[in-house]
Amino acid sequence: MIARKNRFHGHKSVSRVKGETIHTSLFSCRFEKTKRSDYRLAVVVSKKVSLKAVVRNRIRRRVFETIRKQKRLQNISVDMIVYVKTVDIALIDQTELDKQFASVTKKILAKITTPH
Repeated sequence: MIARKNRFHGHKSVSRVKGETIHTSLFSCRFEKTKRSDYRLAVVVSKKVSLKAVVRNRIRRRVFETIRKQKRLQNISVDMIVYVKTVDIALIDQTELDKQFASVTKKILAKITTPH
């Protein structure tokens, strides 16, 4: 699990993120640069993905742990919301999930660090 300071608190804080979106076959990722000193992350898993709370929570934990292990977003001021599209994210191999998130975080860092 990621640290408390890196999580969103309350529904309204998540709904305020209006930045860019990156889509993959398993999930979509919305992100926005902020003035905070560190990143914040939320994972949204709808009941359309799975009716079972156990599966939705497993997906949430896997995504949080994948981002935490990568350590790419540390000290980067960004708000990021991951919207899970399919239940396949709970079933795929961890190395494949790591690759997916590595490519997405690389794109996010490239977009955030380039001046507009």
